[in-house]
Parts: sequence; C-alpha cells; structure tokens
Amino acid sequence: MTSFRFGVNFLDPGTREEWFGKCRRAEGLGYDVINVADHLGMPAPFPSLVLAGEVTERPRLGTFVLNAGFWNPVLLAREVATTDTLLGGRLDLGLGTGYVKAEFEAAGLPWETPGRKVDRLEAMVGELARLFADPEVRPRPFAASGPPLLIGGAGDRVLRLAAAHADIVGFTGARSGPDGELSLVGAAEFAERVAFFDRHAAGRTVEKNVLVQRVVVTDDREEAARGLAPYAPGMTLEEILELPTLLVGTHREIADRIRHLRDTYGIGYITVLEPMLEVFAPVIGELR
Repeated sequence: MTSFRFGVNFLDPGTREEWFGKCRRAEGLGYDVINVADHLGMPAPFPSLVLAGEVTERPRLGTFVLNAGFWNPVLLAREVATTDTLLGGRLDLGLGTGYVKAEFEAAGLPWETPGRKVDRLEAMVGELARLFADPEVRPRPFAASGPPLLIGGAGDRVLRLAAAHADIVGFTGARSGPDGELSLVGAAEFAERVAFFDRHAAGRTVEKNVLVQRVVVTDDREEAARGLAPYAPGMTLEEILELPTLLVGTHREIADRIRHLRDTYGIGYITVLEPMLEVFAPVIGELR
C-alpha cells in the first residue's frame, strides 16, 4: 500500500530567525518535506533550503517547483549540485514550466507559448541528466545521478515527460489561463489526468503528489464549501467538496479524504501551502 508523505510549501520571506523558526516548526509538526516555491516576491529557493538544512534533521528539502524558464541549465546544475551536497543528499528537485506572465515580464524574460515552455522544460530535464551523469562536470551532486526529480503540471506533454523521467509527479489540479491565472479543475478531470499519467508511466514506479490549495477544518462542510466557491467558479457545493485540491471537514474527515486519494489514485504525497501549516498538522497525526 502507498505510504504517506506530507510537505509544506513556504511562501513568505522573513528574517533569518523567522525562517529558522518556521523550518523547526514544520519538522516538529511531522512534515516530511519542506519546500520553497520559485515565484518573484517569495524566498529564493536554494539559500533558503541550505539554511533549512542547518536547523532540521529529518525532512527532505525541495524546490516546489522551479520555473524552467527562469534558469539556464548549466547554471542550474551548479546550483542543484552544490545545494544537494551541502544538504547531504536531502534535496528534492522540483521543476515546472512556469505560468505567471507578470513574473516573466518583471524579469525581462520572453512570455512564450505553452508548447515552447514545455520544450524548455523538456530540454532542461535532459540537460540536467546529462550534466549529472558526466563525472567531469563540477560540482558534483550528492548522488551520482542527482537528486530525486519532481515534475509538476497538468498538460499531456508535461505528464508524459514526468512519466518517462520523474521520480515524483506533482498534480496541480488546475489549469492556467493565457496570462497565468489558475482555475481548479473538477474531480472528473483530475481523475482523467491521473489516468492519463498512469497509462504513460506503465512499468515505472513514480510517487504521486497533489498540491492542496486550501484546508478548512470545520463541522459544517456545506457552509465551508460556500466560502470556497470563488476558487471553483461554476461548480456546485457537492462538486467543490469532491475536489482533491480543497480539503474540507473535521480532521478525521480530511484524513478520510486523503485515504480516498491514496486508494483511488495512488496519491500518498500531500503538499499544503504555508498558511495551512498549523491547521493541517493534526491530520498528519490522524493518518499516522
């Protein structure tokens, strides 16, 4: 049976002391992975993870996920190898295409078509694998093949890429609009995306992750669903409560929903966003 792992995605920059406190708190609450996103206005991933490694012992430390359009493959390989070595092999490398148009514009980078962004991600995955496999390239990652690779996304090409190359696939449960705005997909479309991935990953063992957008602990699920309606326009309350990306109910009910994700889709790795760090922690206890 698929085992559970729980991650938190930290979003807010802060002082050195605040960062240390957040990382220690996440470890103390039982989280298995401390992740950092790759958005402008949020903490820079690699120095943040190195510092996280200094004040924690057990959690893995991940990029969730790097925007492939922001990075040069050779320079990224150097960052990854150095960070992985300094962390003693605790790094998880998450990659995605990037989806926020305003961030590309602010960085002075071209905003390309979805297909071209996937081309860049695919090239990045191949080039990193080549560089990590070359014993002459310095610095070296902790393991000869590099850190475990997570590829996150929802489109056909990204999921096929993950099926062929990733150690972990991250299901976003959302689609992005032309300028990068996200809208959550319904349970049926989410199930279809997982099934699509499964067909292409046949014969490979790939851990499955889902990024949860909101966790609401309540005794009144229907009332809470009304408050979440802006996250899922056009969906009924019943449809909202079925979404894998919105967890609503008592701690026990949420734990049961996560068991459902595991038993139905094989998803055992759950990531929540920083604002849900504390409220989700009792669910970890329920499931363990």
